[in-house]
Amino acid sequence: MSEKNFTLPNKLEIEKRYESYRPAFNEILDKIENLLKQKINLPSNPTYKARIKSFPSYYKKILRQKAKESSQSIELVTLTDMIGIRVICAFVEDLALVEKQVVESFDVKEIERKGADQSFKEFGYESVHILIAIPENCLPESGISPELRKNLVCEIQVRTILQDAWAEVEHELIYKSEFNPFDKPLRRKLASINASLTLADIIFQEIRDYQKKLQTELGERRNSFYEKADEFSEEMLGQSHHQVADSSIVGSPFSKGSIDDLVLTALHEHNTGNFKKAVEIYTQIINSEPVPPAMVLSVIYKHRGMAYFAQSLYEQALNDFKKSVEYDPNCFRSIYYEGIVYSVQGKDKEAVECFDNSLAIDAFQSHVYYRRALALFNIGNYTKAMEDVNNALKLGLENEDLNTLKLKLIKKFDMNM
Repeated sequence: MSEKNFTLPNKLEIEKRYESYRPAFNEILDKIENLLKQKINLPSNPTYKARIKSFPSYYKKILRQKAKESSQSIELVTLTDMIGIRVICAFVEDLALVEKQVVESFDVKEIERKGADQSFKEFGYESVHILIAIPENCLPESGISPELRKNLVCEIQVRTILQDAWAEVEHELIYKSEFNPFDKPLRRKLASINASLTLADIIFQEIRDYQKKLQTELGERRNSFYEKADEFSEEMLGQSHHQVADSSIVGSPFSKGSIDDLVLTALHEHNTGNFKKAVEIYTQIINSEPVPPAMVLSVIYKHRGMAYFAQSLYEQALNDFKKSVEYDPNCFRSIYYEGIVYSVQGKDKEAVECFDNSLAIDAFQSHVYYRRALALFNIGNYTKAMEDVNNALKLGLENEDLNTLKLKLIKKFDMNM
């Protein structure tokens, strides 16, 4: 472009025009952020950061990209990243979920995955940038110029916590300071840091995946334990038994290696009905070298006790629950499980003592009140049994057997009047 037909942009006029829109930008960002919070649903709530591009950054960019337009236009020259909101997630798996939910909820103009094409030797932040049209209900109530209303977009950046941390530091070291690290040692250091943060994100995700698998297996195992205990309760109350389908025994999907892998394998075998195999693996963990920490041993003894219980090996189950409590005296569930074993064995006084001890540690266990009420009913202490039934109901326990027990207690009181 020759000097004859080129007019230099008036920086002061452009700044005045740009800053005049700041209240409108703030209002738009507040509304879009609130809308994002309504639309985005993740297991771990993300953090939101809204920002308006600073005028110095804005001015540098329009000089690079839109110098002619900025010198001639009387309207605000728009950029795609003038206003933006970062959605900062805890885990890598959340990124795809956020992108999907944004696409479903907004008019998306463009999606760019920054850093996706870099090799491991390069450095630069990774981030998903989604350009959305400003929703009608997010425009300022006072109105906005037609040109801005037509062209303005909001940039939604989706990152993990570590990706965001790297982007902030990179902005200071490289972009903001216009530092160009040609020196190879510096390039290696930056690449190493970036690779370490990327690896950390992957490890965090692997831990998250493990926890999900573990919680799924634990939930299934606990339900099977209670189902067996309920069979005895229903028999005592004269109810029909639940029909529990037999689980087919299949190979474990978890690789065997660390104690974590062994725990998942044991739980899987346990949940698929292969109790003997589960006991073998639990025993392997207990006897492993170096000796596992006390808290780990407490949990494993509890699990093995539940596997013994599923096989009606009540003495072995009882011994394991007691061992679990030895390693962790505050393990109220193991104490509760002791009480269940005693109840099945018809030792209701011993059961009541265990339930007492479990509730002394955690008084908000509705099922324990129910189990203690059953034991108290069996030994003829109907008044305290009714108190426990009412406590279980207050804590929100919805159980057909609980209602049956309450009716039986009411009949006992009527007979004694």
